[in-house]
Amino acid sequence: MDEATTDLDLGTVRAFVAVTEDRYFGEAAARLGISQQAVSKRIAKLEADLAVRLLVRSRNGADLTEDGRAFLPHARALVGIADQALEALRGRRRALRMDVLDTRLSSIDLIRAFHQIVEDADIEVVTSNGLRSARRALLHGSVDAAVARVTGTLEEDLRHVPACLEPLHLLVGRDHPLAGLREVEMERLSGSTVWMPGNVPGSEWAEFYCFLGAEFDIRIDTSGPDFGWEYYVEGIGSGERIGFVGEQMRVPWHPRTVQIPIVDPAPAYPSSLLYHRQNRHPVLAPFIGFIVSNFQPFDPRRQWLPEPDRAAFAAAPPLR
Repeated sequence: MDEATTDLDLGTVRAFVAVTEDRYFGEAAARLGISQQAVSKRIAKLEADLAVRLLVRSRNGADLTEDGRAFLPHARALVGIADQALEALRGRRRALRMDVLDTRLSSIDLIRAFHQIVEDADIEVVTSNGLRSARRALLHGSVDAAVARVTGTLEEDLRHVPACLEPLHLLVGRDHPLAGLREVEMERLSGSTVWMPGNVPGSEWAEFYCFLGAEFDIRIDTSGPDFGWEYYVEGIGSGERIGFVGEQMRVPWHPRTVQIPIVDPAPAYPSSLLYHRQNRHPVLAPFIGFIVSNFQPFDPRRQWLPEPDRAAFAAAPPLR
């Protein structure tokens, strides 16, 4: 026997322990829920792997050989440890870990809406820097699902479904010429400069606003510093700058800012729900079903999306 390369098959070890306890291959087979022939094959494989004879069959059942008696306590320990490990996983109630870019964004509303329907669902929200870190976290199993705009080619094991299209609003100071409008047409923003210091180069949201700027002749100013949402809103309220925010975003209140819907067309930021295809968390499948059933597809008559996003958001996909 080559000790360096032999790996024990737990199924064969379990069959051996069952035979020693029941003495008859047929009774061991009934306990394991397999055929008597399968038990025989497992014992034969175990003996071949170990290069020793473990059992001797007789009219009175199966008897242990000397090697069998030496191996039995270790076999029982292996089976016991395996059973304990399985029981620990089955009994573990872990929260569904959701990755979002920011708790002020509309992704939180999706999670809250699901939780209102499934109140006993235990959900934990974590924040990241978007798609790049979410992909790694999904592959490593540190999160169960993520909400982000999908761009580029994902890893083979990652899946995604459209989650929401959030209309953009214009954020301006109260003294800005547009501040008195109930809504603003996209063409009126042509030639404007929109301040967005949080647009990290290479991020999926920075790419979205690059598409938007190119389509409607809008310059996106990413000059910093980026000190957070309060600083951003203060900068809009105290000067001539204008900015973009999501319709459902929890923008910090400021007495000198106004939020105005954008129309004709309404730019919509696309977010998808990402997950690993092998993730079997019991809350994940209902959550995916909730997202798919509540998704409102892209309406090209009144909304705008970058060309790369349009096909995926044109209709709700079937569950995968």
